[in-house]
Amino acid sequence: DFLPRGSGIVTRRPLILQLLSANTEYGEFLHCKGKKFTDFDDIRKEIEAETRRLTGSNKGISPVPINLRIYSPHVLNLTLVDLPGITKVPVGDQPTDIEYQIRDMIMQFICKENCLILAVTPANTDLANSDALKLAKDVDPHGQRTIGVITKLDLMDEGTDAREILENRLLPLRRGYIGVVNRSQKDIDGKKDIKAALLAEQKFFLSHPAYKHMAESMGTPYLQRMLNQQLTNHIRDTLPAFRSRLQSQLLALNKEAEEYRQYSPDDSARRTKTLLQLVQRLAVDFEKLIEGSGDKVDTVNLSGGARINRIFHERFPYELVKIKSDEKKLRREINYAIRNIHGVRTGLFTPDMAFEAIVKKQISSLKGPCIKFVDMVSQELITTVYQCINKLSSFPKLQDETERIVTTEIQQQESKCRDQVLLLIDIQLAYINTKHEDFIGFTNAQQAYNQSNKKSVAGMAGNQVVRKGWLTISNIGIMKGGAKEYWFILTAESLSWFKDDEEKEKKYMLPLDNLKLRDVEKGFMSSKFVFAIFNTELRNVYKDYKCLELACNSQEELDSWKGSLLQAGVYPEKVTVDGQGNGAPENFTDPQLERQVETIRNLVDSYMSNIYKTIKDLMPKTIMHLMINSVKEFISSELLAHLYALGECSALMDESPEQQQHREEVLCKHAALKEALAVIGKISSSTCTTPLPPPVDSSWIQPSSLTLPKKSVTSGKPVFHGHAPSVPRVPAHTGPTASPSTDGLQQFAGQPNRAPSVPR
Repeated sequence: DFLPRGSGIVTRRPLILQLLSANTEYGEFLHCKGKKFTDFDDIRKEIEAETRRLTGSNKGISPVPINLRIYSPHVLNLTLVDLPGITKVPVGDQPTDIEYQIRDMIMQFICKENCLILAVTPANTDLANSDALKLAKDVDPHGQRTIGVITKLDLMDEGTDAREILENRLLPLRRGYIGVVNRSQKDIDGKKDIKAALLAEQKFFLSHPAYKHMAESMGTPYLQRMLNQQLTNHIRDTLPAFRSRLQSQLLALNKEAEEYRQYSPDDSARRTKTLLQLVQRLAVDFEKLIEGSGDKVDTVNLSGGARINRIFHERFPYELVKIKSDEKKLRREINYAIRNIHGVRTGLFTPDMAFEAIVKKQISSLKGPCIKFVDMVSQELITTVYQCINKLSSFPKLQDETERIVTTEIQQQESKCRDQVLLLIDIQLAYINTKHEDFIGFTNAQQAYNQSNKKSVAGMAGNQVVRKGWLTISNIGIMKGGAKEYWFILTAESLSWFKDDEEKEKKYMLPLDNLKLRDVEKGFMSSKFVFAIFNTELRNVYKDYKCLELACNSQEELDSWKGSLLQAGVYPEKVTVDGQGNGAPENFTDPQLERQVETIRNLVDSYMSNIYKTIKDLMPKTIMHLMINSVKEFISSELLAHLYALGECSALMDESPEQQQHREEVLCKHAALKEALAVIGKISSSTCTTPLPPPVDSSWIQPSSLTLPKKSVTSGKPVFHGHAPSVPRVPAHTGPTASPSTDGLQQFAGQPNRAPSVPR
């Protein structure tokens, strides 16, 4: 009686209507919380006003629903949604794609699997072309959720009736049809009472010759009972799973709720016990993260211990490799050291002081990576501690003090560890042990040099490849083909180049005898780095060329090729002298100096190899002992004493507001679950149930074939319409509930052009 009625499109926003059985009769709107409407004329006016608020007064529509609850002793527990009827021609402020917008709006509701669809069709129209049935067919092709509602049976032409349709013989539906007779607009304008309308409806079916044999299964009261029966069926089917889910939630909360129930914020004994338990749990969690545990293994992130292990065996060795001097720099340092030790004289023997000076410099360079190593482990320890302390967030003061105390301890242990690491390096600097069993010694170093310098001896076989790579021969004239890139292979006896790196088509092989190399200045417009190879006996090196200019792409590549040629015995033409009189160390003209540099280099490599092994072995052990084990022992043995020493144990255990709220929520939820299970336990499971009717041939219903232009604009955005849109979330019902209808089956009613024919 309170729903708006009229001509044209009246329902312009979805109306979610909850019918709840109660002793008193009133209505409540979600947008008017706390306000009870006892006059149903006011409810109708509020629906009209709320509709106009969003859609205006000129036939506009909106998908935002109006939520209304009706409490009455004359209704059964049902939830219905009154949806706009499909209109074909836009009027007033309606957009040009009004048909598609209404279709999408209806689809948002009827796509839900737990709703029944009331497909309302007037009896004086062609049922086979019913838009409501077509939409229902789209989302419910088997007809399990669709109920046909036939209205305006009293307005059919004389001599015609809908008997075959209502008997489900013509154009059948799986759930069949129910006929209803609503008030006419004249009856509404004349304030005809609902009870009188229901009596008139009953009289119509009992007196009509075509319908009187099925009058008991027709009319609004029967539709109401049928929908209520479907709600009962749904509750009956879902109750076991619902009870099981509630029991699982209750079991999960039992332990926590019991702890909170016994917890008294003002009980000092309880606070002390909780403090002891939290500190013990912190120590256990920290040890599990460091030492590893098979309990609750994290498969997403590495734990603190695993990250520290990666620092031990991946990051630290990498830092050591980075500081190793390159060949060029090392040879230059050795060259300068030997020449500075000899001074103005020419030394006959290799000075061991040069070896000691270079080794000490190399050892000193280890301090940087070792200190960085300590810092990395310290940072990982702090991160691991934070991860454990976060579990104390229920007690903010305890969390802050624990974090401060443990972080301070880590920093103190880090300082001790850093001092110990520097001491280890100073110990290595204090005495250079040339009697170490793994050290090669001077004699072996000289023999290694002599063997590597004799090509004919086993030091380097003639066909041993020294280097491969791309080089460009840049001094070939344009008339002869110009500069071209080749694949070069340098061995101990020759320099060969091929067409490409497949090494199938050899272009030339140049013997290395009597060859030397010289630097070539980089051209003004050239991006290449060039060096030249020539013959000391002034013979042609390649065809008609006295020298062969080879170009590469970077200075690093240039230096690498020079070093490789030097290793193969191709030496520079002469020593270039800088402004300070330092000869270039890589260009040796003195064979004796070259021999001494190579000997020292072999000695340094051998000695530093032993140092690297020692450092890589001792550093993790030192950090494990002085930092990790010390911090672990501190947390398990001394942290509690430091907390007690603050003298504020009572204040430390003050709960955070969030924890207080969480405790109250857990207790409330636990009580609600117990109450819900008690309510469910009282529900009789011996209710009557009606089976789903057998399938029928509903191929006569053609799916809706709405075709839309490529784009239609709604609210400034392009909207594309498919066959059936996905189901959005239906707005949740809030507020107190007096019956299980909010969780029960939802029935949705749609109608083509007239007010909904659902139970009022």
